[in-house]
Order: sequence, then structure tokens, then C-alpha cells
Amino acid sequence: MHSGTGTAPQSPVPGRVPLAVVVVDASGRVSHWSTGARRLFGTAREDAVGRPATDLLPVSGALPEGLNSQACEDESAYEGLGPDLESSLDGRASYPAAGRARLEAPRRERIDVLWWAYPLVGPGPEKLLVLAADAGRLHADDVPDGHPLERIAPGFALHTDFPGADELARGLPAILPSMSVGESARIVSQVLELGYPVLEFSVHDRVPVTADWGVPRRAERKARREEAARAAAAGLPAPRRAPDDEADDDAGDLEYAAVREHLEFLNEVSGRIGSSLDLSRTIIEVSRAVVPRFTDVAGTYLREQVVAGEGFPDGPPDATTMWHRVALEHTDEPGRWDDVVPVGESMPFPAHTPFFQCMTSGQPVLVPRITEEMGNAIASQFEKRDIRPLITDRSMLVVPLKARNVVLGFMILLRHRERPVFNDMDRVTGAELAARAGLVLDNARMYTYQESVAETLQDSMLPHIEPRMPGCDLATRYLPGTLLGRVGGDWFDSIKLPGSRTALVVGDVMGHGLNSAAMMGQLRTAVQTMAALDLPPAQLLRNLDDLAQRLGEHYLATCLYAVYDPIANELELANAGHIPPVLVRAEDGRSELLELPTGAPIGVGGVPFESVRVPMAPGDRLVMCTDGLVEVRGEDIGVGLATLCESAAHPAASMDAACDTIIRALNTRGGRKDDVALLMARLNGIAPEDVAHRSVAPEPAEVSRTRALVREQLTAWGLGALTGPAELMVGELVTNAVRHARTRSVGVRLVRSGTLVCEVEDDDQRLPTLLNAGPGDEFGRGLRVVSALAGEWGTSRTGSGKTVWFELALPRT
Repeated sequence: MHSGTGTAPQSPVPGRVPLAVVVVDASGRVSHWSTGARRLFGTAREDAVGRPATDLLPVSGALPEGLNSQACEDESAYEGLGPDLESSLDGRASYPAAGRARLEAPRRERIDVLWWAYPLVGPGPEKLLVLAADAGRLHADDVPDGHPLERIAPGFALHTDFPGADELARGLPAILPSMSVGESARIVSQVLELGYPVLEFSVHDRVPVTADWGVPRRAERKARREEAARAAAAGLPAPRRAPDDEADDDAGDLEYAAVREHLEFLNEVSGRIGSSLDLSRTIIEVSRAVVPRFTDVAGTYLREQVVAGEGFPDGPPDATTMWHRVALEHTDEPGRWDDVVPVGESMPFPAHTPFFQCMTSGQPVLVPRITEEMGNAIASQFEKRDIRPLITDRSMLVVPLKARNVVLGFMILLRHRERPVFNDMDRVTGAELAARAGLVLDNARMYTYQESVAETLQDSMLPHIEPRMPGCDLATRYLPGTLLGRVGGDWFDSIKLPGSRTALVVGDVMGHGLNSAAMMGQLRTAVQTMAALDLPPAQLLRNLDDLAQRLGEHYLATCLYAVYDPIANELELANAGHIPPVLVRAEDGRSELLELPTGAPIGVGGVPFESVRVPMAPGDRLVMCTDGLVEVRGEDIGVGLATLCESAAHPAASMDAACDTIIRALNTRGGRKDDVALLMARLNGIAPEDVAHRSVAPEPAEVSRTRALVREQLTAWGLGALTGPAELMVGELVTNAVRHARTRSVGVRLVRSGTLVCEVEDDDQRLPTLLNAGPGDEFGRGLRVVSALAGEWGTSRTGSGKTVWFELALPRT
């Protein structure tokens, strides 16, 4: 802001004002009180820490909204306006605040205090950071050309467009020198995110308020030392120094510089790692983050269970634990390390090595210089490879990669001989680095593991559809709704039914996640069980709805169930709230949505379901899918259904290619969040010449005649190799029908379609059972023979009785 005097705008004035730093915990008590706070408020640190912050800090006075854009000559206008510091102290304000207040300080006149408050979040006890400065330090004579200051107001700068910003950013970590590295780094990161503390002037731009550190402090200490030297030369006693000032010496400068460099490095590393949840990429990021800034060689080892994605390792590591070398980054000439310590190698580490000490204690191990003796001991682990020239006389730091107090791995850091050896500060830096890297690696490991579990669960729930069923070809696709959760409630299935028929199913449990997937698994199993009973589609959905009611999970699901009869070339369908299927006619390539009674979703209860029969022609294609394929948020579902019809009719070289065409047409529109299940069936039918049907009288004499008919038909089909077992099994089934069923008629049907299927039908609905026949029993061996010779066999009830069938694989041509 500029003054209203008409003068030309002045350039920004660089400057600094000493800053008081106070940290307040969740209970409202002071947990950190800096030297600057002692100087500003007049209370010693030992008297301040632990006391309620409201007893020590100005609690009234804030900048009202919009005041930053107005000039104000009356300083009293800042008092009592807007939310005050007390709102931040008691937790009512969850956003940064700034203000100006007057405070009665012990043994001092009233002081004009500018303050900034940053609410803190995180695991630590610190809940509020308060920065304060003395506005009285800014006087008119401090400003070039004597321009008066119309107002002085604290504010926040989110952009580094003011003088001294770079230096301020570098120095922010030092505002909390007495706190732990982790706590101070967390607090500083929030200050950087929320905004820098600055002062705003009416004539000039922004001047940063900085912590009481750096060149001014060093200049003050130098002046005190020179004064003490002059006093000593004159034989006078040295000037008395305050307790806090006595600790301010050159060692303190070095310590502050080291801490700043330490935090800068950790912040830089933290920004470079964790950009991905991919375990391999995360490992590479960690390795490259420390070379060459912190070390010259970085080798990363992980426990084999972590690399394999087998979950959290069991038990503490020992001398038998295998460690997998997953990364090696170095500044040596290319290829120097590759042959000696190749990435991908697994090895244990014996108890006498520093690596074993690190992985069992979970603490960093510092070796200032690797002696020749230690080099020999380490080299003994590498058979036929001499690693000693690479490690001897180098400085080494071994840091553990931990998560939840479990060692997942460790990093071996080496420095060249010409570089300073690792010291205690490096040990702290390495430990903090490893802690952050360990958490990032564990997050990546957990994601990899959970993704693997989800993928395994989903794959186990989705059936592996055979590409060919009697009279039809099948192709399927499944797409997860999100990358972070593969498990969903969509499913498809194909079920072999008696009479060479096939049941085709597509369903969708509403919702996502494990609960939906579990419900889907129950419904899919129930559909398979009821389909084996050969229930009509409408009755099957009725029973499925009743089951959902009994489960009591309060889940809804849509389901489309169709039964294809390739001999009759007919499709029978029933719908429970699902989107309709698409039928593509082979004759002219025209596609259409089949009009079906929609029905209500499974789980609603008490609603009827209807079946519809649709005649098919050989080569017609049926496309069934879940709504995730055609439904996009913000778009009418009719657009997706129209696109589905259009893409389904597109000519394709194969069933898989046809599915891919549909997916490309519908999955590139964007906005899809739901899972997708797609099932396509080409309904080829079974030609009449591949079906033979005979009716025989229910008399014992007809058994031999039936065997002769089977032999004659198989010979005509060129299946003479199957005559023996087929005759034997047909004779057993017809004998059972004649002897036990007391039926009025017996039907025998042979079907050739990929396999040979033989069906024996009668009008008795009692199903035969497999019996254990003893040595002296005359009966009970018929189904035993069928079970031993047939590839598959089964029984089912029909509308007029029952069918017993068996299947034989066709001989290879």
C-alpha cells in the first residue's frame, strides 16, 4: 500500500525485526519459550514454560477483515477489532490469525505487540505456534527519507516476493532450536504452507520478520567479546552477561547452521520420496534422494517377505534372515559395483557385522572408518568377490528402515575417503531419514499387499469362463472401478445345464468394497446352486430375492439371468432391475436392446419376476453388461446404451476383438467410477444333424435295442471309438429307468457339440442316487459305472420328470 500524499511509490525496504517464538500445547500451557520471547515479554524461560499462555501473551486485538487494504493513522484502531489471540489459544480459530495489541510487561512500559498465530495439526502435543514482534522497534527514523509510517500491521505472505524471503525460508527451521527434529520440522512445514510472517507498511512493501538468529546475533556476540577483551586489557571486570546470552557463542552458531542444514536436507528428501505407491519406484526415489547430497554410496536391503508382498514379516530378524538387495546408487564410475554387489541378490548377515547390529537393535550404526579388519569380515560374506577395495577406509552409516517398530530393511551409506566422516549429527540425520523412508516404504508395501489381496480376492470370485459352451462361444471382460480398490460387486458367470443348455448371468451388487464383494460371492454361489436345479429364470430370481431377504445384509443387487437352448435356438430371460442386454442379429448386423420386464432389484422383496422367450438364429450375439460400462455421472444413461448398441454391431475378427471394441468405445468417455462386467455370447446353435433322439418302451427287452441304436448313430458320426463306453452307460441308465422308475416312456438323446452328450429321460421325478454296492449285492452298480467312465454326469428334474445325462470327450482328429 502507498500513502495518499501523491508521492511516487518507494521501493521495498529490507529489514528484520527480532521474533519471539512461543509454542502452546493442547492444554493451553506454554511448552516452548524462546530467547526472543524472554526479551520481548520480560519473563524467563523457566518461569514461562508450563504456565497458561493467557497469563503471558496479549489476548486481545486482531486485524479485522479488510483492514490490510486500508490506511489507518490511529494505532488504537487495531485494539479489540475482530477475533483476538484468545480465539486461537482456546482452539476456537482453526485458521492462521494475526493481530496487534498493547501489553503491560514486567518492569517495562506498555509495549506494542504484533502477533501471528498458527494452529498446528499432527501427532505431537503442540497445538498452536505464536510468533510475536515489538512494533516499537520500527520508528520513523528507520525509514529512508524520513517518510512517516501511517500504519504497521502484521500479515501473511504466501509468495516469496519480498526482500529477504529466500533467507527467511532457509532460516525458518531454526526458530525452534530446542525442540526435537521431528517436531520442529512438522511445525515449520505448516508455517511454510500457511504463509510467512511479514509486516506491512503503508509506504513500503513487505519487510520480513525473522527469528532472533543469524548475522545480527553473531554481530552482537562479536561486539560483546570485543567489549570483554577491551575490559580485560584495561584490567576491568568483564561485563556481566545474561544466562541466556552466555550460551550464545560460536559453537551455537555452528549448531544452528548444522540444524538448518539438517532440516533443509530432510525437507528436500521428504519432497522427493513418496510420489508413488509403487514399491520399486519408492525404493529408487529413496536411494537417489541421498546420493550425492548426503552420501556417495547407498545400498538398500529389504526382507524377502516385504519384496514378495507377503505381508508384515513375522518375528525379529536373525542371522538366518534373508535380505534382498533392491537398489544400489553410487557416484563411482559406472559398473564398478554391479559385478560385486548386483541388485537382486539375497543374502543373510552374520552376528559380527554392523548390519546385523542395526537390523536387530533398530538403531543406526556409525563406523567412522572401515578398518582393514572390518573390511575383511564384511568381504567374507561375498564368495569369490573381493569387495574390500570398495569399502575399506570409507566412512559407513547403517540406518534401519522401520515401520511400526518392525525392521523392514536397512540402508548402507558410504562416503569416499576424501569426504568428512559421518558424525553424530549425521547419525541423527540418517535416523530421521530412515524413519521417513521407512514409513513411505511401508505405505507402498501395504498398498502393494492390499492390491495383491484385492486382486486375488476378485479373481477368485470371478469365474474363469470357458470360451466354448454347447452351441455358443463366450468372451468376458472385467474392469475395476478405481485403481485403489479392485474389489467390487459386479460379476458374470456361465453355467452348464442339462440338455446342452447354458445359463448366462450378469449381476451387480450396489456399492463397493469388501462388503459388496462378499455379498456378490454369496449371490453368485446361490445362482450356481439354483441353476443346477434347472429352475426357470423367473423362479430362480424369485428364490434369489428371498435369499437376500434372509441374509439381512440390506444390500441391493441387479441381475440378468438367461438360459440358451442351442437345440431349440431359443433364449429365455428374466431381469431383476438390470440394464437390458443387446442382441446383434447375424443376418443383417442390426443391434437392438431387448425389451424385457425390468423387475425390481434383488433384495427389495415381494415383487414378481417374469420370463421372456426370444427366438435366436445361428450366429446372433448377445451382449450383457453392468451399468458401470454405460453410465457416466452427469450424462443420461440413454447415451451410453446407444453407444453400446452401436459398438456391439461393429464387425470384429473375434469375440475378444468385439469385446475390446465395446470397451474402447465406452471406456474412453471419462467419468467412469463403477466396476464393469461384460459378457458376450455368440449363439451358434446345434445343427439338427448333430442331434439324435429315440423313444423306447419301458421294457427290459428294449435295453439291448437301445444299445444297438447308440452304436449305429455313433458309427454314422464317425465316433466308433466311443461306442463301447457309450453303449455300456446308456444300457445302465435305461435299465435303471425301466426297473426303478416304472415310467410310461423312456427317451434317449445323443448330442454332438464339442463333446458327446447322452441324455436318458423319464417321467419319474425321483432322482437316482449313487450307492455303495457290496460283493453280494445284485443292484447299485449302474451309476458307479457311469461315474467311472464318464467325463461328467448328472441328474436334474424337468417339468415332466427327470433327466440323467453323461458326457464323453470326442476323440482327437
